[in-house]
Amino acid sequence: MQEQIDQYTTEIEAFSPANADELEAFRIKYLGTKGLIKDLFEQFKSTTPEEKRTLGKVLNQFKQLAEGKYQLLKEHFDSQVTKATSQQDLTLPGEGFAVGSRHPLSLVRNEIIDIFKRLGFVVAEGPEIEDDWHNFSALNFPEEHPARDMQDTFFITKPDDNTNPLPPGEGRGGAYALRTHTSSVQVRMMESGKPPFRAIMPGRVYRNEAISARAHCFFHQVEGLYVDENVSFADLKQTLYHFVQELYGEGTKVRFRPSYFPFTEPSAEMDISCTICKGAGCNMCKYSGYVEILGCGMVDPNVLENCGIDSKKYTGFAFGMGIERITNLKYVIRDLRLFSENDVRFLKQFKSDIV
Repeated sequence: MQEQIDQYTTEIEAFSPANADELEAFRIKYLGTKGLIKDLFEQFKSTTPEEKRTLGKVLNQFKQLAEGKYQLLKEHFDSQVTKATSQQDLTLPGEGFAVGSRHPLSLVRNEIIDIFKRLGFVVAEGPEIEDDWHNFSALNFPEEHPARDMQDTFFITKPDDNTNPLPPGEGRGGAYALRTHTSSVQVRMMESGKPPFRAIMPGRVYRNEAISARAHCFFHQVEGLYVDENVSFADLKQTLYHFVQELYGEGTKVRFRPSYFPFTEPSAEMDISCTICKGAGCNMCKYSGYVEILGCGMVDPNVLENCGIDSKKYTGFAFGMGIERITNLKYVIRDLRLFSENDVRFLKQFKSDIV
């Protein structure tokens, strides 16, 4: 042990660190909880009484040498830091920091919500995992209905039984799936309350589609619902017309085309004049001058009755739009995949002074 102490003493006396990191390595090596001094004291316990009388004083002197060397060097480096700090001009402005930005989908989502809030609509949200009743059956999608093929779905195992996968279309509350639209939130709202309802339902939805520039297996929707006495299709048209003018600017043309949805009757799809070519015709609008942005219609009486609402007393309208489509047109983004690829070069384009 005496030879080890002599060797370590020579190393300590010759030690001259170049920076604080080397000094910290010295502390860990000699003074740390698993350092050499700790190890020497452990060896000291197993020596004979005669050796302890001789080595005890030597070992304590060695420990004091290591601690003194460390403390002296530490004060040296600390004084250098203090000196460097005192030479700085603290009145100079800071270096600043990078300002991030909101995602374009979040920007458009918030803008849509603000527009409808000014019309008296509240925001409602619901679960992304839904049962068959709220996602399909209550909305006039009976089992084996061909319209279900339009929403090829991600069915999952029942939350309280992870061993048995559930087949699609099991009836009320049977099968569970990632929701295919936020219409399920409309059902939950109508089941749990009484008219009038005036709300929008933003959220993420899922469909089993091939990923391409125009489609994805998940996307974002904003749906709206207004149920009260004497609600008409004219109310629906004027509401959506006002929304388009607010979002895309005055002069944007609107047209309605008859369509079919199981949960509305009559139903329509709404187009706006292409924001890219200004109605002249381009590949975005397929040279028609118009682009579809949403589907809408009067709530089917069966849906109202399924939710416990008297369809003879109350009427209502509903609409739904994909936020990605709205954002594509607003910012002229031609590839849907950009929204979920987290490319910083893409996201930096939406930076602003106030985020």
